[in-house]
Amino acid sequence: MSKSKETAAVALILKYLNDQNRPYSTQDVFGNLQREHGLGKTTVVKAMEQLAQQGKIKEKVYGKQKIYYADQDQFPSVSDSELKRLDSQISEMSSQVQSIQQSCRQMDTELKELTSSRTTEEMTKEIEALKTECAQYTEKLQRIKCATNHVTPEEKEKVYNERNLYCKEWRKRKR
Repeated sequence: MSKSKETAAVALILKYLNDQNRPYSTQDVFGNLQREHGLGKTTVVKAMEQLAQQGKIKEKVYGKQKIYYADQDQFPSVSDSELKRLDSQISEMSSQVQSIQQSCRQMDTELKELTSSRTTEEMTKEIEALKTECAQYTEKLQRIKCATNHVTPEEKEKVYNERNLYCKEWRKRKR
């Protein structure tokens, strides 16, 4: 790899570690930067070791694993009052986030209700369909009422008696 690419990789890794300000292994840095910048694993390992030797980042060894992190001396120290102010800002912002999330959930439920409900056009179509169905049923009812072949009560009684007679006979034979 050329010197310019190596120095670019060193600068990129140093900027990444300072921006993130948290510990990383070489594998983590490789995984995070390889997608965006296409750095190779050996380039990352060499650059991180070079930065550690120069004292720009710190290195801790845990068995076979090496952890690299930004040198904390380069960052300004923060007073207790500043920390308290930041904590209060964090709590205010977290309460704002919760209220916004709650309003988002309410809006989501409202949106689901509105999308699941029918539109005006659909309702008018359904009303028309129900009116035509109702008209068909009333027409059928009128035809039945106007029909002259009604069953007289005597005929109806005769059919019920015959049915009862046949049911009794059936029960007797069933046993």
